[in-house]
Amino acid sequence: MAGLGAGGLARAALIILLLPGSLEKCGQINISAPVVRLGDPVTASCTISQNCSHLDPEPQILWRLGKEQEQPGQRQQRLPDGTWKSTITLPYLNHTHTFLSCCVQWGNHPQILDQAELQAGYPPAVPSNLSCFMNLTTNSLTCQWEPGPNTYLPTTFILKSFKSRGNCQTQEDSVFDCVPEKGHSYCSIPRKQLLLYQNMVIWVRAENALGVRESPQLCLDPVDVVKLEPPTLWALEPSPQAAPPQPYCLWFGWEPWKPSIYMDQECELRHRPQQEGASWAQVAPLPSSIHQYELCGLLPATAYALQMRCIRSPLPGYWSSWSPSLELRTTECAPAIRLDTWWRRQRQLNPELVGGQLFWKPTALEEDSGRIQGYLLSWSPSGQPGLVMSLCNTTEFSCAFSLPSGAQEVTLVAYNSAGTSQPTPVVFLESKGPPLAGLRAIALDPHSLWVGWEPPSPQPQGYLIEWGLGPMGSNKTLKMEHNGSITETLLRENIRPFQLYEITVSPLYPGTVGHSQHVYTYSKEMGPPHAPELHLKHIGKTWAKLEWVPRPPELGKSPLDHYTIFWTNTKDQSYSTILNTSSHSFVLHGLEPASLYHIHLMATSQAGASNSTGLTLMTLASGNLELYIFLGLFGLLVLLICLCVATWFWYSPSRKNPLWPSVPDPAHSSLGSWIPKAMAEEIFPLPSLWDSGMPPITKITVLEEEKKLGSWESSDSSETCGLPTTVQAYILQGGPKAISTPPQPQSGTSDQVFYGQVLGSPTSPRPGHYIRCDSTQPLLGSLTPSPKYYENIWFQNSPLETPMAPLPSQEDDCVFGPLLDFPLLQGLRVHGMEGLGAF
Repeated sequence: MAGLGAGGLARAALIILLLPGSLEKCGQINISAPVVRLGDPVTASCTISQNCSHLDPEPQILWRLGKEQEQPGQRQQRLPDGTWKSTITLPYLNHTHTFLSCCVQWGNHPQILDQAELQAGYPPAVPSNLSCFMNLTTNSLTCQWEPGPNTYLPTTFILKSFKSRGNCQTQEDSVFDCVPEKGHSYCSIPRKQLLLYQNMVIWVRAENALGVRESPQLCLDPVDVVKLEPPTLWALEPSPQAAPPQPYCLWFGWEPWKPSIYMDQECELRHRPQQEGASWAQVAPLPSSIHQYELCGLLPATAYALQMRCIRSPLPGYWSSWSPSLELRTTECAPAIRLDTWWRRQRQLNPELVGGQLFWKPTALEEDSGRIQGYLLSWSPSGQPGLVMSLCNTTEFSCAFSLPSGAQEVTLVAYNSAGTSQPTPVVFLESKGPPLAGLRAIALDPHSLWVGWEPPSPQPQGYLIEWGLGPMGSNKTLKMEHNGSITETLLRENIRPFQLYEITVSPLYPGTVGHSQHVYTYSKEMGPPHAPELHLKHIGKTWAKLEWVPRPPELGKSPLDHYTIFWTNTKDQSYSTILNTSSHSFVLHGLEPASLYHIHLMATSQAGASNSTGLTLMTLASGNLELYIFLGLFGLLVLLICLCVATWFWYSPSRKNPLWPSVPDPAHSSLGSWIPKAMAEEIFPLPSLWDSGMPPITKITVLEEEKKLGSWESSDSSETCGLPTTVQAYILQGGPKAISTPPQPQSGTSDQVFYGQVLGSPTSPRPGHYIRCDSTQPLLGSLTPSPKYYENIWFQNSPLETPMAPLPSQEDDCVFGPLLDFPLLQGLRVHGMEGLGAF
């Protein structure tokens, strides 16, 4: 409620504990008014006595309206006498009935000290439409009125009256007040309280807590407001002596209400057919002296409901209520119709008989043509008057029959219980007249066909139009045009939409019939029954490819104009696009990854549109899979490039040597098994070998590098003859006269590497010299570098001593002989040592 916590929601009522006995007399509520107009403000105050010792010294007074939440008042103060007082003003009260409670906090729950009941509503409206009538059945004066809108407050209505004379200007005796039952807006004054033939003043008083209202006064004489009871109706059976009733009339009687049988009355009659939507038709007042009446001008063979009411006449009074309905049915009349006929000759199985099939169509000549129960087709043989043979008795509009070959005419009639229609003769005419010059038909709407033709020459008397579902349809509908000058007609009967019809038109001539012509047409082309079914071909994160198979054209179906694709996401955002009929697929772009879409296809033609079954799909989620695949492929590509480059460097010596030149490794060489075929040498005189003026020159050249193990790896350790392990280079010394220019490597061969020279002689007084080339390549793999000059056995003598050439011995063989078998020594070129026979 806006008065307490505006905008707050009402919550469930708190559990209110029973008040202790000491709190029962603690608080008291005073309100400005217990009943107010709905929406008016209410002011209340709550006073807590000082005798409430169980309360806090300064209690907080709370207010609660109905089941709303408690809240403090606008003002709380302590009065001089020690009591506490809290006041609250409700801006407007929008509850018709509620309670205002004064509470204090007692423990964990609010305790009610006092309550006040509040009611809100409206003052009563002025009663209206007061009317009274004298009921002779209960012998009382009954008055009724309209109480007006609901006041939401207890409101009492009192029917007040007093007796008066003249024009109700003076008041005489008061009549007791009539109080209606609760919820009723009428009240009856008994006969003993009435004075007949004397005026009375009557009015209605409405009263509640907010006010009093009175209706306008009504001045009347109880005798002048008499209301009769309705009469009783019954049907009259026609007497055998009287003529049968007309088919459009009803004969009935009535009896007035018995207490009013001696009163002059007039009555009214109303009737209506027992058909849906029919309304009542009222007949002029009937004198009460005539208790029989014939009602005519009705529809034949139709059920009617009749009611009657009466009033005093000429004295004033009220019309009685309508009597209960009397249901009667009018008799039938013979069918008043015209039968348009057409016949078709059938194949003759017997030469003496002729077979045919007759079709007809009834046409009403009057608005009330009568009900048709059936049709009778008969034949009268010529020369035998009075003899009639029945061919067909049917309720259909066709009949197949067989007659003697000489029969020329049959008779068709429609009948019901009242009689038969005028006979319609059917003459068997041969189709000998000229046909139509042209025939065409189109559909104007789904339920009509327009047929036009070009009339033949001469002009016929009329035309017979026949149509039906074709070409195999059996039920045909006929229409006869009796005006031979017309050239078109509109067919509306038995036309259904989207159907193929066969229309046949035959001209009618005097004594003959022209040849018929027919045409086929659709009442209206049908739209596509359903669109092609969608299929998902491919899908990605932001796109999807859809496909469908177009349906072949069908007879009677309008050709397609275009396709429309609709797709909707989970946010109810819809999109669409229009495609031509030649499209069989479409790609949806701009989709969101990992999103759900509902798609359908609509096929549209001039006759309508239809939708396909829905297709629901979800796009792919965007993840790291593509990145992983890309990185994996990139890594494989880089690895492949590295392998190709490594292979290229490995198998291309010109590219390999600048990075790591080939140096023979004796430990992994095949030189031990390699012996050169020829060794270039120069022969010098033996004496020059010991020429001290020319030191010998030795050049070590690696001719070939192979990765086979050298022969020395398998040599016996005795072959070293105890040489020091530091001697890893192999040196051959010559005389001072043995000098030669080192040979150049063979052109085009990069496997020969010049890496050092040894200069010196054992007979020379000067020490030997070791010259190494500028190459930084390791010598013999991972072995130690070339030996120093002092590590060579040929240079162990002191330079001060006179060098002496040692004699050949077994130990010399250990030095020179086994060394010649070493692979590298086989590659030494000796210059100036021609006389070294032992070496």
